[in-house]
Amino acid sequence: MLNRHAFNRRTMLRGLGVSMALPWMESTAVWGDETTAKKPGSSAPTRMAILFSGCGFHSNEWWAKGEGADMELGRVLEPLTPHREKLVFINGLFNAEALKGNIHSSQTGNVLSGAPLASGGKVHSGTSVDQVVAQKIGHQTKVSSLVLGCEKANPSVHKDYSMLYSSHISWSSPTTPTPLEVYPALAFDQLFKDTVQQGDQSVLDAVLGDARAFRRNVSRRDQQKLDEYLNSVREVEVRIEQAGKRGELQGFRPTLTEPNIPRPNDGYPQDIVEHMRIMSDLLVLAFQTDTTRVVTLKLNNDHGTLRFPHIGVDYMIHHLLSHTDGEDWLKVNQFFLEQLAYIATRMDAIREGERSLLDNTMLMMCSSMRNGHHDATRLPVVMLGGAGGKLAGGRVLDFAANENRQMCRLFMSMMDIMGVPVDSFGDAREKLSEI
Repeated sequence: MLNRHAFNRRTMLRGLGVSMALPWMESTAVWGDETTAKKPGSSAPTRMAILFSGCGFHSNEWWAKGEGADMELGRVLEPLTPHREKLVFINGLFNAEALKGNIHSSQTGNVLSGAPLASGGKVHSGTSVDQVVAQKIGHQTKVSSLVLGCEKANPSVHKDYSMLYSSHISWSSPTTPTPLEVYPALAFDQLFKDTVQQGDQSVLDAVLGDARAFRRNVSRRDQQKLDEYLNSVREVEVRIEQAGKRGELQGFRPTLTEPNIPRPNDGYPQDIVEHMRIMSDLLVLAFQTDTTRVVTLKLNNDHGTLRFPHIGVDYMIHHLLSHTDGEDWLKVNQFFLEQLAYIATRMDAIREGERSLLDNTMLMMCSSMRNGHHDATRLPVVMLGGAGGKLAGGRVLDFAANENRQMCRLFMSMMDIMGVPVDSFGDAREKLSEI
């Protein structure tokens, strides 16, 4: 949903049917902030992104110990080694409601809310932490929140629980899973087009004239930042187009081996590597332009069916592989953590005044169970970024022996960081003081 009324003071690049938000700049308050003699530029906002990987991780290789640059990481987390000083590893938190069903759907549908789930094929959860934040601060940006996925939703029922629970972690209300965008082109349109539909004209081409005029009135450093930003937009456009050409036809085609109709422009990439990479880039772009401050990226479904031929693991779907706890399962785990590492690396290279985009962002990655054996007594959680100076990295936090170890306490802390304090959330009545 677009928020139009909040942009009377925002500087936007505009073209026919297109409005493109700009990244932070030192010489002009592009985000609508008032300037002063001592503060010539804008202060960057705090962003929040939640990444999810279904079916947990390797039982013996999800761990961390030590602190700062000396922190040791289990093999699952090895891709995050360059970011250890901005990393918070959290052990021992759990979701009491998830223990009641002890299956994938009952453990995932409330992973971000801690709410009781309706069974019997009915759908009733709770508003998730990302949407609570989006509903409070989303009016400040063009898009209230961006909810992305890399695997299509499953509308069936499994062991008395709707599989919509396994397919959605973001809920805008107890009965409404937030629409999950799995098509990169349509996600791109949400960010940059006034009308959310595929068009023939490149977004960048539409605003080039306005961009040239704007460029003449900013500092040399901001000109460089503008050029880098526009190049990144162009790169994503090109890659989305290329991914679409490799995409699958939508709809049922039981007898045909070749398409009998022209392929849609906005396709669903068959290459999971490219799919995740584009979605990761869109997440970064969304934050870089302040088009939204809340993003949820579900890398796969819990009880999912993805395969991973690029790492030689094509003989078993993700869900079944999670029960093996072998080396191939470890390879898959590392592939998912590589997505978080990639996002963090990209963000850390983007400057926003004295900080990087990563320094101004709170990234959280989790799963709805510790491992593929449905162990939800200790949920895997790792956080990256500085959250605008509010989150200290290089730490290992262990709540396994704490009686009050509700996952929702972490969510209360995250909401507080985002400027949305609450008195309670789910089964929690106080935030984690350590976050």
